Amino acid sequence: QVQLVESGGGLVQAGGSLRLSCTTSGRAFSAYAMGWFRRTPGKEREFVATITSNGGSTNYADSVKGRFTISRDNAENTLYLQMTSLKPEDTAIYYCARSYFSSSAIRSSAYQYWGRGTQVTVSS
Repeated sequence: QVQLVESGGGLVQAGGSLRLSCTTSGRAFSAYAMGWFRRTPGKEREFVATITSNGGSTNYADSVKGRFTISRDNAENTLYLQMTSLKPEDTAIYYCARSYFSSSAIRSSAYQYWGRGTQVTVSS
């Protein structure tokens, strides 16, 4: 059974940095694209970043481009999101997800498995 567990969330001051991790269970982690999404109260889950199965290509939401970096360590079945220059509007619950496919995707419908989320709060 595939399980995804996020960690690394917390409270940080605006302008600071935070690194999120997502550990996965189940076989063939390296065969699937992975993504990060976030959700704020009253809103739909929002795409943040995605990475192909081999880590060769990434894509980011315009709102985080240049500030966030998605990466993966297939040997350790782990996905990362390095967040820098954090802003109060980045405050959200962040979710990692595994895609149905090897290629990256920005739509939530392309993802089969989801973690339970980790809270990121950025103070001003």
